[in-house]
Amino acid sequence: MDTPTTTSGENGMSGGGDWFTPRKTAPASPPHSDQERHQASPRPADVPSGQPMAAPATQSAAAAARQPVAVPVPHPADPLAPQPMAAPARERVPAQRVAVADEEGSPDAILIRRTMSEIGPVADKVASYFYALLFVRRPDLRVLFPPAMDMQRDRLLKALLTAAEHLDNTPVLVDYLQNLGRGHRKYGTRAEDYPAVGECLIGSLSKYAAAVWDPETEAAWVRAYTTISQVMIDSAAADALRSPAWWHAEVVTHDLRTPDVAILTVRPDQPYPFLAGQYTSIETPWWPRVWRHYSFASAPRSDGLLTFHVKAVPAGWVSNALVHRARPGDVIRLGPPTGSMTVDHTTDSGLLCLGGGTGIAPIKALVEDVAEHGARRPVEVFYGARTDHDLYEIDTMLRLQQSHSWLSVRAIIDQQARLQLPEALRDYGPWNEYDAYLSGPPGMIRSGVDMLRGFGIPSSRIRHDAVEELLVVGN
Repeated sequence: MDTPTTTSGENGMSGGGDWFTPRKTAPASPPHSDQERHQASPRPADVPSGQPMAAPATQSAAAAARQPVAVPVPHPADPLAPQPMAAPARERVPAQRVAVADEEGSPDAILIRRTMSEIGPVADKVASYFYALLFVRRPDLRVLFPPAMDMQRDRLLKALLTAAEHLDNTPVLVDYLQNLGRGHRKYGTRAEDYPAVGECLIGSLSKYAAAVWDPETEAAWVRAYTTISQVMIDSAAADALRSPAWWHAEVVTHDLRTPDVAILTVRPDQPYPFLAGQYTSIETPWWPRVWRHYSFASAPRSDGLLTFHVKAVPAGWVSNALVHRARPGDVIRLGPPTGSMTVDHTTDSGLLCLGGGTGIAPIKALVEDVAEHGARRPVEVFYGARTDHDLYEIDTMLRLQQSHSWLSVRAIIDQQARLQLPEALRDYGPWNEYDAYLSGPPGMIRSGVDMLRGFGIPSSRIRHDAVEELLVVGN
């Protein structure tokens, strides 16, 4: 998925979005020979995206929270800032999803959510203004971003939404930020670039949230940004001690299963540790600085090879390159593995797996993972597609079913939009004792999560691809 929401199409996954893209890795470890500078990933359409930054990396997140950095704030009518860049018509960031009516939470969380609620109607303008201001003040950073910036603008607001939503939920927020920090290493982010980002962020928010902006609100944002950036920097620095910023991988096989779906197997240039159910980001040589998320389509293999299912989507830069242009011998780049849609092998609960389209890729990996651990726990797989032709991996799944008595595979065809994948679960079950895994289009995941909760499965036992439109499940 080009984004982790559908493990296969050009999307931008999970686990989160990026705010901007800088240059070198945060200090704290010897620089690797492979240092990068950009990124992107998810959903519906495949358009390049970017990445976030933070503040100086010299103190812990807790210390940073106690000692907020003084961020210069430009006048709301800053004459240096160019006019906001027009963004093409597309689904906008649902900033209004941050609830503020009940005024619950810490004082900083309340002030930050009020800000997000205020800028909701003009979220795209805020993001456009932010990047315009950043590139005027730091023109050297522009070359590190993808050519197209519309997805990038959405990423900024989605990241802010996630932070605002979970500001008082430390475990969820820290986990999200740590993944973001590790993922940003491939962009070559430098700690010294983060203050400029904070300055431009505060300047943009103060301009478009003027009705609720005051010294207390500004101080709350400074504290939040300082903590957020420090967690990301600390995470990147720790990760730099264990692994490279990215891996080169040679395409070994390229199997075109349908006119727009290909299965690629690649060989990393060095060991690549990951868990079944996780995903990574991919950059092709044809679109530098454009990254998209894809799930691993198999459990870790003894030969070290990695497999991905890729569906070419309209305007999908990376997905179309991988499906229609990549050939054996080509070299791509991989970011670090991420994602928590993994199997808990300490329990014997059954697994209920829903895979829509190329979302079957991580589901197949989970089945292989259970098989390799020798457990005989029940695994129920529902494989959804629009037509029989789109069930490109059904033969593989049925062979797995023949080999393992605990595995059941059901194909759900929705050619006339009469029986959508989640609804098919009503005819089976009960499911309240199962751990659920969902991978596919955002709409399928949304409806699937709602339905599974209705079946009595708690949110803590429902796992899915990092759908940016969905904030972290289980808050």
